[in-house]
Amino acid sequence: MNIVGHRGASGAELENTQRAFSVADEMGADGVELDVRIASDGRGGQRLVVFHNPLPHDQVAIDALPSFDEILDACGERMLINVEIKNSDDEGGHDPTMAVVPPTIAAMHRRGPNWANRWLISSFSRSTVDHCRLVGPGFPTALLVYAATDEAIAHLANGGHSAIHPAVEGLDAERVEACHRAGLAVNAWTCNDPQRIAELAAIGIDGVCTDVPDIALEALRRSASDPDLTPMWGRPA
Repeated sequence: MNIVGHRGASGAELENTQRAFSVADEMGADGVELDVRIASDGRGGQRLVVFHNPLPHDQVAIDALPSFDEILDACGERMLINVEIKNSDDEGGHDPTMAVVPPTIAAMHRRGPNWANRWLISSFSRSTVDHCRLVGPGFPTALLVYAATDEAIAHLANGGHSAIHPAVEGLDAERVEACHRAGLAVNAWTCNDPQRIAELAAIGIDGVCTDVPDIALEALRRSASDPDLTPMWGRPA
């Protein structure tokens, strides 16, 4: 089971900052999750920033936010990267034109072939992840959900998506097996309890998003110094 640092190692460092992602790497996390938004650059253009909440109204505050490229630079050479695109009706800044998608895909492409197997794009917005399949069909995609319902599973499987990202609450072995039968990896969010992390591994999920990668690794009796294969996003057989 992959251990994925939620907005980096956000239990130890300020979330969605360069330091949070470099510390997640130091802790031995298999991957990280980050939040991408499109923002004004203050000069009539736009840039990609990494920030979870709706953007501040003050341009000075927006200018202080780290760019997508700056955060990617902090992710090192090893970790998997879950790019969550923030573009839902209830998350602030919703844009039905999907203006955030093309530059995000372009920035990922610019990282080149050495990064090719590190990516996974996700969103709470179905229309956004569906659009990502059109703009960047080579990148695996996932939908964030509160529950892995049969309807959500069918939509993702029929749409060529790779994974489903349900909340940990209520997730059980039956739901995990239903996702796997449909060919979807299961990456759950967000769990910081060591006992529950061990339970999630036991029911066969492919990854867990956590604020505390070090504690999660300890719960699985792993450490940053353990020799490990290069991590891969789960692909159910």
